Amino acid sequence: MSLNPTISRREEGMFTPNENVKKLFQVIYREKNKTEDDDDIPKIKVSELISRLAFYYEKIRNSVDYNEEYLLRKDSILRNLKRQIAIEGSLKAVNAEDVAKNLLLELIRAGYLPNNKLPETKIGEIAVVISKYLNLRLFGLSKIDNEKIRDKIGKWIFNLAAAEIEEKLNVNIVAQTAIGNIYELLSEHIALPDNSIYKSDREIQTYLSIYRIFMKFDNDMMEFLLLKYYNADWAKAGDQEIKYLANRLEAVKSEIDAQINHPLTAQLNKIVSRYAVYFTILNDVVSDNPVGVYEGFKNDPKAFPRLVKKFVQKRYHEANIKLRRAAARSIIYIFLTKMILAFILEAPATLWLGEVFNYNSLAINIGFPPLLLFLVVLFTRTPSEANTQKIVQGVEEIVFIEKERKEPIVLRQPSKRSQGVNAVFAVIYAITFFITFGLVIYFLDKIHFTFVSIIIFLFFLTLVSFFSLRIRKVAREIYIVENKESIFNFIMDFFCVPIVEVGKWLNEKFSRINFFVFVLDFIIEAPFKIFVDIAEEWTKYVQERKEEIM
Repeated sequence: MSLNPTISRREEGMFTPNENVKKLFQVIYREKNKTEDDDDIPKIKVSELISRLAFYYEKIRNSVDYNEEYLLRKDSILRNLKRQIAIEGSLKAVNAEDVAKNLLLELIRAGYLPNNKLPETKIGEIAVVISKYLNLRLFGLSKIDNEKIRDKIGKWIFNLAAAEIEEKLNVNIVAQTAIGNIYELLSEHIALPDNSIYKSDREIQTYLSIYRIFMKFDNDMMEFLLLKYYNADWAKAGDQEIKYLANRLEAVKSEIDAQINHPLTAQLNKIVSRYAVYFTILNDVVSDNPVGVYEGFKNDPKAFPRLVKKFVQKRYHEANIKLRRAAARSIIYIFLTKMILAFILEAPATLWLGEVFNYNSLAINIGFPPLLLFLVVLFTRTPSEANTQKIVQGVEEIVFIEKERKEPIVLRQPSKRSQGVNAVFAVIYAITFFITFGLVIYFLDKIHFTFVSIIIFLFFLTLVSFFSLRIRKVAREIYIVENKESIFNFIMDFFCVPIVEVGKWLNEKFSRINFFVFVLDFIIEAPFKIFVDIAEEWTKYVQERKEEIM
């Protein structure tokens, strides 16, 4: 028995951080205390006044083409490349240096990059990337005879170029260190059944899931990761490597698609989601005070769980803010791109069909989408205390040697249903589909909706239901404890899944024929960018004349 019970209790509460976490502490500390000593290096600078025009234009453009906020810069890069290379480049020779310079200037004006912070050498770095994909496009498309396939591969090359440029602009040492830690941890613990045919894919699929969940990469960025995986020297590829890839573009695309749609994806995503939350909270805790947290391991072992809880609650609050913002963006997007056109057409179509125009149905159709999204936000609950406690345990698991996971995480062998079972389920699902929509139509008919009003209501019901699920995903990223199954949830899923699936299909189809996006991209954007460039040069000229006078 210890002679000093106080010391004994304290030692019992002390734990040892593992080596990977120590490295993460060091990286976060260095990044937090990094000083910029390159003031003499020329920076890319734009006019603050003129930039406001581009900034507000980008806000308008994003409101009519909905996407997740963390993908907006990558999408802007893609749009810019297509305009400069595919549209404007068809009228003149494309110079990679000019494209890179214009791209970076537009990203700074739009607020995606800081002003007067990027060194001018960044133009050359991005120009090398653009030149590489221009050559790949030139060599690759010339070898494809089928016009449809050539168009598909051409778009894919643009997507890859945008993804690589986004990677160049988003160098995050802390995130890369965390990714290495997650990968090392999971690669040690994730196992497949002995008879699994996917053992050779375990490592790459784990790697992909980490980037998909922790870094929130979309398919374009995932495909770029796989391109580097299948072509190890792609970052520094010369003409020989580019021509080699150009000769086998279709085959590489097929291999990449197979990995993107791998049978293990769903299981791995579920596992990685938990560890992504743990490392996100750990980064929050450490970034706030690296030295204080590390010293607290010895001085006050109970302080660390309290800190974790504090930052979990902060993440809950941020998730609620993101949820409301996503709902507002969804309403603006649906109103601008769908509702205006639908209501412009409702009255003429109703009269053309010889039906009586119903103002009540019009009011319901206008008020229903925002009301549904408001209810989704209202009834999205903050995670429970059990969820918080689970996160605390998970963070301690990845930090302390004494609490490391001992048992493996064994994946199930993905099973395939027989054609007969799939056929039976398809019939049952079709019946569910008709029951769900039949009940909605029956109810609307009872309150005297016209045929046109019913079509518009169903259109918005499906679309808003899909967006509701999408924005709830924002709030559920921090959930670890799964919801308990209940008869109510089962019934809701029974009726809601067909509605959401139709909404997803409609969103994909109608996003391709977005009238407002077409007007902005092909009619307004190019002249607007020219105007901004001229205005920028004019302000520089005036400033030069002013300096001469002084």
